[in-house]
Amino acid sequence: MIPKTRWAKTTDGAHIAYQDFGEGPVTLVVIDGWITHLEVFWEQPRFARFMQRLARGMRILQFDKRGTGMSDRFSQAPDLDARMDDVRAVMDAADVERAALLGWDDGGPPLAAFFAATHPERTVALCIDPHIHARWTPDYPFGETEGEFEERLSEWMAVWGEQELALGIEPPYDEELASWDAKVSRFAATPGSMAAFSRMWFETDVRDILPAIRVPTLVLCKAGAEGTQAAQDNAARVAERIPGARVAAIPGKVEVVWIEEPEPFVAAIETFLASVRQEEAELDRVLATLLFTDIVGSAEKAATLGDRTWKELVEHHHSVVRALLARYRGKEVDTAGDGFFASFDGPARAVRCAGAILEAVKPLGLEVRAGVHTGEVETINDKMGGIAVAIGARIGARARPSEILVSQTVKDLVAGSGLSFTYAGEHELKGIPDRWHLYRVLE
Repeated sequence: MIPKTRWAKTTDGAHIAYQDFGEGPVTLVVIDGWITHLEVFWEQPRFARFMQRLARGMRILQFDKRGTGMSDRFSQAPDLDARMDDVRAVMDAADVERAALLGWDDGGPPLAAFFAATHPERTVALCIDPHIHARWTPDYPFGETEGEFEERLSEWMAVWGEQELALGIEPPYDEELASWDAKVSRFAATPGSMAAFSRMWFETDVRDILPAIRVPTLVLCKAGAEGTQAAQDNAARVAERIPGARVAAIPGKVEVVWIEEPEPFVAAIETFLASVRQEEAELDRVLATLLFTDIVGSAEKAATLGDRTWKELVEHHHSVVRALLARYRGKEVDTAGDGFFASFDGPARAVRCAGAILEAVKPLGLEVRAGVHTGEVETINDKMGGIAVAIGARIGARARPSEILVSQTVKDLVAGSGLSFTYAGEHELKGIPDRWHLYRVLE
């Protein structure tokens, strides 16, 4: 089934055709090379098989670059800046803040690399094949000279949209693939547009910006392709220019990534992105002091006062707590009914804030219990999580009315602060391994 085609609008008013399909923890923006036609591409079984395999574990965004396929056409080939805006517009239209990028074939890797270097805040990771550069230079003897390029381009223009073009390209195409290739050529671009796009990519050289890429990067190449050693050497050269980039040699002989069995190529991308997500999760772990407060006997008070009066009292309580959190540089993380979950960058401030809250709510006729714990927390969907949060909540639940209980970690960290504690015993905390030594804060 062909995914539904939609259109995103760029800042300069161009309409970019894109498709949004698949599900998974990572969104992958696929940047195909050269010319494309989203819907004709899906008529090719090998392409469909590859994309379906990608979408099995990821959300996929793919698009026709401006000037090709189902996107707006223009009188001249757009530059790299304009094409980069195509990527941004598609991500915005799909409501995707950050995504991994996959660029392949002529034109795909340079655009993906340029976007990653320019917008690292929107790029989770970068996956590219080594087709960063095509033109011969003294430091790149593998490229085509100007004369070789113009000769090849003239030959292509003469048979553009015909099967003879595909049948003359390595690896040898079968009749079905050649017929499809001829159709997608006719639907994707005119001979003149094809020539203009080819010249634009031939003249583009993004090698100087590769060292500015600061996102995790994987350079993929087919290990069994003709000229294998040259291809792998080229991949190594590209990776050397990008800080921390890795190279993955994929089994296979055909450079067009979707023609062969997709599993090795897709599995390499999935493994890489899983490692990136794991690394991000580890880097998102920080040391924080967590405060949990809870109104004692709230159900009974609500029943006595009635819903309206109780609601007003809870709102007053919340305003008092929030004011004190601000005073002690605490950050409200969550509220659950009549309780607060807050984080602090220092344990002494958290304990003092808890004491201030206990005293401030007494004139309201309320008693609060509080628990404080310091530990490593992780960010999960922009919220704090992890075992340290569970420990802090369990400690708070064990406190008595107008009591602050803290973990031994907190007590040991606030030495010299002037805070005093008394031992509150060894406790089991539900769902938490081991037994925990807790301490009561003295007034």
